[in-house]
Amino acid sequence: MADKLIELFADELGVDPSELSDESNPESVERWDSLAAMRLVAAIESEFNVTLSGKEVMKMRTIGIAREVLLGKGVALD
Repeated sequence: MADKLIELFADELGVDPSELSDESNPESVERWDSLAAMRLVAAIESEFNVTLSGKEVMKMRTIGIAREVLLGKGVALD
């Protein structure tokens, strides 16, 4: 079973969770465009009850980096 973050990205991007990994990024996932990126930020903030700064959002170029940012905010992802 995929973790919460992979599930969230899969739901927002409309892809199967098995297609995603911590290395997934906008270049490797066709549906991850600028509009999807905005939806992902909103979904992450809502799902994990966090507020992301512009700097954090710009840094999150892969699912793995998004995971690091969330863990740094004390979010439990399991």
